[in-house]
Parts: sequence; structure tokens; C-alpha cells
Amino acid sequence: MSAQEEGRGSGMEVAVVSGLSGAGRSTAAKCLEDLGWFVVDNLPPELIATMVELGAQARGAITKVAVVMDVRSRAFTDDLASVIKDLDARGYKPRVLFLEATDAVLVRRFEAVRRGHPMQGDGRLADGITAERTLLEPLREEADLVLDTSSLSVHDLRAKIEDAFGSEASTQTRVTVLSFGYKYGLPMDADLVMDVRFLPNPFWIPELRDHTGLEGEVRNYVLSQEGADEFLDRYHQLLRLIGAGYKREGKRYLTLAVGCTGGKHRSVAISEELAQRLSNEDGMAVKVVHRDLGRE
Repeated sequence: MSAQEEGRGSGMEVAVVSGLSGAGRSTAAKCLEDLGWFVVDNLPPELIATMVELGAQARGAITKVAVVMDVRSRAFTDDLASVIKDLDARGYKPRVLFLEATDAVLVRRFEAVRRGHPMQGDGRLADGITAERTLLEPLREEADLVLDTSSLSVHDLRAKIEDAFGSEASTQTRVTVLSFGYKYGLPMDADLVMDVRFLPNPFWIPELRDHTGLEGEVRNYVLSQEGADEFLDRYHQLLRLIGAGYKREGKRYLTLAVGCTGGKHRSVAISEELAQRLSNEDGMAVKVVHRDLGRE
């Protein structure tokens, strides 16, 4: 098998992220990590091909590799251009993302964090920006996507990277609906806590006591109680707003805890029903965990 056939057969996606210092490389790297990319920062150009080959041999454990490059890597442009051509010849077809901003914006950003430019040396900040822009011009001309971040907020930049590099699954909000019993303590990782102890407890119904909220008898009893359906409807609407806000803010994980006394009846039934409703929402991947089921 040729190197090109091997690259195509591996299913590996490769991205190279570069651009001007202060233009948003760190934000781009974090966004790619959230999208499921394996991100390596400031890897020497001569090691990029080795890194990609190792990822391709990971038997599917690594399917997306992004390398973040800046001028801290000496012999930057010539070596990197050669590596990109080599990866292309191997069939990996790397995508190059180049980030830039105006000189005025870059100066403000560096002054805000009170840091010097990596190419400034003994000169002025503006001198370092000019030198870097000149050095990176050949790479910019070869980039697949050039983003000017001068007027972009962090959220705007994340949205553009998600559009370019994210799959539908990677941009979903991952929701965990977690049932629990208050007598065993609150879940430490909950973002939101829903208390359903206002509903009658099936524990006091002898024929339901030994069953759980996963079973039809208990589920029907809980969901038929006064206020249960209205509560679910309104909480579902609230979670739609929260989910939309999470997406705008670039947050990808939400843990919703649903509690009753023992975590066996009411919280289990409500969690299952709420998860079912949320699973029909676009942009949400939902799973259910019953933390305390079986502890009694």
C-alpha cells in the first residue's frame, strides 16, 4: 500500500492552525479540543508527520489531529510548507486555518495583557507585529481558511471554527439527566437540580414500594399525579432556553440532577420522561444515569 493510499484509508483528519500572535490561536485550539480534535501546541514542523502517522495507527482512538504552530518554531515557514506538502502527498489532505487581525487590534490585545511580542526583541511592539506578518505571508496565501478576528468576540470565533471543523455530533450539547436520592446527598457535578419531592411518594403504596420508576406501574402513577405533566412541560421549555444559551456560550455539557427522597421512584420516572422529551430537541445528545437506583 502506498503512503497516499494509507493516508486515505486511515480516515484521519488533519488541521494546521497558525496565524499572528494575539489573533486567537489559543481560543481556536480550545474550541477544536471541545469538538473532539487531538490538539498539539507548538510541535516542531519536522515532527508533525510523525505525530499524524502515530494517530493513524491508533486504531480509531484518534481520528482528528490539529497542530497549532507559531513563530516560536524556528525555520518556521520553509519547514512547515514542506510538511504540509508531504502530508498532502500521503493522502491526509491537511486543512490550514490562518488567524489574523489588524495591527491596531493586536497592539491593544498585547497591551491589555502586558506582554511583549515574540518577535519584538529590543524593538517596539509594532515592529514585532510587522516582522511576524511578513514571515507568515507565504503560509497565509496557502491557507484553506483565513479568519480576521479583529471584530470577532470569543463566541463569534468559536462559532466560525465550529462551522468549519465541527461535525453535527461534536457541536451538540451533551445532556446528562441524573436521578438521585436526597438522603444520599446532592450530586457534586450537577449544573441544575430539580426537586420532585412535591409529588406523592410511591413508597407509601404497598404494591409499588418494591418497584422502581423504570417500571410501568410506578411511571404511570408518578406521571398521572396533579402537577406532574405541567411541571415537565414548563421545565422542558426552560431547558430549551438554557440549551440555546449554552450553545451560544460554547458550553457543551449540562448535567441536570432530578432528586426525590431515595432516588428509586419519582426521580427515576421523571428523569426518563424528561430525557425522552429532550432527545427530540435539535442540538442535544441526551443520556440518563440513575445514581442511587438499587441502593435500598
